[in-house]
Amino acid sequence: MEQNLFNIVRDPISVEEVTNQVSRREAGAITLFIGTVREFTKGKRTLSLEYQAYDSMAVKMLSQIGEEIKSKWPDSLVAITHRIGKLEITDIAVVIAVSSPHRKTAYEANEYAIERIKQIVPIWKKEFWEDGTLWIGDQLEKNSYKEGRPSKGE
Repeated sequence: MEQNLFNIVRDPISVEEVTNQVSRREAGAITLFIGTVREFTKGKRTLSLEYQAYDSMAVKMLSQIGEEIKSKWPDSLVAITHRIGKLEITDIAVVIAVSSPHRKTAYEANEYAIERIKQIVPIWKKEFWEDGTLWIGDQLEKNSYKEGRPSKGE
């Protein structure tokens, strides 16, 4: 049974389901990164976030990250699920699970995954603050903050 290790979803993410995707007999370690919506960013109070993605390209880029990880850490297995839509404070936005025979590999591959997501995956978030909003996440340009609505994928 082929399972999809890389997903963009609109419903809450099950950490257990993502973890189970990488659980295997030869793995002595599974690391998890759980990205949640925080209330304060640089002193500004966030009320909620709205994530949008170019879904098919985002899945393709998540899969590419999986291939990169497999190339750098051949004994690892990674699963990534990112949520889109409106998220409230403490909601889970992304879960990355990496399994490997040894913990160091799992830690390194997991950190690599979140950094690459921010660099290449077409996902944008709109931050809703008490005093305004801002779209964030322009992975293809050096400037990572951009006013207005995202144009990629629409």
